[in-house]
Amino acid sequence: MEFYRIVNLKSSEQDLQHELTLSNLEEFCTEIFNLNTPTETDVQIGGIWGEFTLRRNEIKGGIRFALVECPNALCWTITTGYPPNPDSIIIHLTINRKEKDEVFIEEINEFLDDIEVNLKKFLQQN
Repeated sequence: MEFYRIVNLKSSEQDLQHELTLSNLEEFCTEIFNLNTPTETDVQIGGIWGEFTLRRNEIKGGIRFALVECPNALCWTITTGYPPNPDSIIIHLTINRKEKDEVFIEEINEFLDDIEVNLKKFLQQN
């Protein structure tokens, strides 16, 4: 399944990669929280779905975050510079299921809404 949010804010690949780190995760996502001191690429996080390793990778256009042990292979990217909205930031979340129960889908949408609101606020301040 795929989920999207469009943040109407101009940024660059370099800015996203520089600003969106695991050390300041709580600045742009309040639904999950660090359980230990992060490295550049990994941190143990807690949240509504339990505890997981969150992995951060720089990719073309921005950043990818993945919950390593998640049985749904949940991951999301935050990118910019590409159609259909090259001047916006795109949040794209995927899971490896064709269907999930409505409660889980609602939790995903709340998670994305949180990232959308806090990401915009965080990037406007920096």
